[in-house]
Amino acid sequence: MKIGIIGAGNIGGNLTRRLTALGHDVSVANSRGPHTLKELAEETGATPVRVEEAARGAEIAVVTVPLKAVPDLPAGLFDEAAEGLAVIDTGNYYPRGRDGRIAGIEDEGVTESRWTEGRIGHPVVKAFNGTYAQDLLDRHRPKGDPERMALPVAGDDEAAKRKVRDLIEELGFDTVDAGGIDDSWRQQPGTPVYGLRGDVDAVTRALAEASPERQEEFRG
Repeated sequence: MKIGIIGAGNIGGNLTRRLTALGHDVSVANSRGPHTLKELAEETGATPVRVEEAARGAEIAVVTVPLKAVPDLPAGLFDEAAEGLAVIDTGNYYPRGRDGRIAGIEDEGVTESRWTEGRIGHPVVKAFNGTYAQDLLDRHRPKGDPERMALPVAGDDEAAKRKVRDLIEELGFDTVDAGGIDDSWRQQPGTPVYGLRGDVDAVTRALAEASPERQEEFRG
């Protein structure tokens, strides 16, 4: 499968490592340009590209950049993607430590991923936002293994969500349907499932226990 990854930080870099190892055709981009991704490309066989080219022909694109950088992504980013493109949003809102106050989230009360959708002009599937990057390398397990972790996945487009869940399961993790994007507050920072290393039952319980009230430390 052709996959474009926009953002080569901890999550983006380790997804590049795992997905290329599984045989996927991965293009990876960051804000500093493809020349800065030479080592990652040599390590993994991924193709370093400009952000504008990252989703070209892609069946899945991963947007894994700081939330404050989302509005700076180029217009038409997904115009040349494959039909039926699924876009994964791994983003989290950290108003005090990184992103500053984002009025659309604070004042309108929209979920982080709904806000991101509005900026990139494409529906998203929220996944990996509460996953430790190192776990992508170290904690994947075969299906049926008692230590296999589960990850929550939220999205409105059922076909796109299924495509993302299948990819996550290929990566060695179970998945739990966390509802639509308006329900994705259940997996935002500060919720019980955020950072949880649990199985399907534990993740399902944590999603049910979440409160829609954003914790003080995650308010601008």
